[in-house]
Amino acid sequence: MPLRTSISGTIISIIIGILITLGVSQNSIDFYGVPLLVVCFVYSYIIHWIFFVHGYLFQTEHYFDAIGSFTFVSLSFFLIFTVQDFYAFLICSLVAIWSLRLGSFLFNRVKKTGRDTRFTEMKKNFFWFFLTWNLSALWVYLSYVAGMVAVTSKHSSELTVIDFIFCSFGFLVWLAGFIIEVIADNQKKKFKEDINNKDKFISHGLWAWSRHPNYFGEILLWIGITIIAIPIFKNWDYLALISPIFIYYLLVNVSGIPMLERAADQKWGNNEDYISYKDKTNILFLKKPD
Repeated sequence: MPLRTSISGTIISIIIGILITLGVSQNSIDFYGVPLLVVCFVYSYIIHWIFFVHGYLFQTEHYFDAIGSFTFVSLSFFLIFTVQDFYAFLICSLVAIWSLRLGSFLFNRVKKTGRDTRFTEMKKNFFWFFLTWNLSALWVYLSYVAGMVAVTSKHSSELTVIDFIFCSFGFLVWLAGFIIEVIADNQKKKFKEDINNKDKFISHGLWAWSRHPNYFGEILLWIGITIIAIPIFKNWDYLALISPIFIYYLLVNVSGIPMLERAADQKWGNNEDYISYKDKTNILFLKKPD
């Protein structure tokens, strides 16, 4: 990646985070005189910067996914013990459960394979590698921002009937997304562990319903978190609705599906079975196979 692109990308990612934080932190409770949401934003970046230094010095990406997970989990426990109310416990517990599961899954996958091919060239370039860690910090913050706005809000109060309806529905949406992601990840893991499937693509189970069912599940569970949070929103808080939109855009247009689709096309682009699978299977949304 060109130096100019890496530097400008890093600056833009930080500016985006700052601008959104300035908007959504207006109703945030304070933590030692500083809006708690601002503390969460700064913390996300500091953690990633610290481990970027380690990753660059030792030329390793082994802990990249683990640090994203650690940031989610540590933010969750910090908010639970700082705020100590129903929304903090519900939202932060759901995020921590998801993050612990996904983080350990990704970390073990990298440790087993020995490397993550996404970083082979990237980690040699200081500014490109730094950009990636900054984008991870922004991903953590923007993914979580809707939930954190609700947790840190001055307007949080006793649970009303409307709140209960939103919480119940949001939890069910989160649960559906979580189950879909777990099943999809485990199906692909077992498929790859079978030596008879070497150089083959998975097309059974949920992968017959979607080419990327795990990403569909992830988008769905963050929509669930946002639904739980919405009743607490006031004024600029609604800017936090960017959370599921950002996740959808990131996975569908940037770092998720496009990379995997390009790799699959390079590997099986001339395979008639893959061409047929691709033609009849949705790229993201689940659709019952014909």
